[in-house]
Amino acid sequence: MGEQDIIISKNGMGPVPLPALLALVTSCLEDHKAEDIVTINLTGRCSFADSMVIATGTSHRHVSALADHLCQALKAVGVPRVAVEGLTQGDWVLVDAGDVVIHLFRAEVRSFYALEKMWSDQPARVEMTA
Repeated sequence: MGEQDIIISKNGMGPVPLPALLALVTSCLEDHKAEDIVTINLTGRCSFADSMVIATGTSHRHVSALADHLCQALKAVGVPRVAVEGLTQGDWVLVDAGDVVIHLFRAEVRSFYALEKMWSDQPARVEMTA
């Protein structure tokens, strides 16, 4: 496990391995009834994160509550500098936990932005008309 595969804990509990961090994120989201949880490996594909987690909430309030619970869980294990954007609107909330970025959407917003398609391993299909 390399240095880039861990997040250093601020509370003396030691480093949190990336797989354990992903397990914590998905478990927290499942426990709070998030839907359609998807994890995308970004290693070598971008510089801002190693993994992305995408999940759906059933309402504005549910999306915001998912983000709140997730931030509490991340801070409890000592993840430093958890940043959150979009919490008050509750349509699309971004939780930045360092090497893991979590996108929480309402279903309509998730469908509109289709991040899974953008970050999938499938090459973009271009149709040409003559």
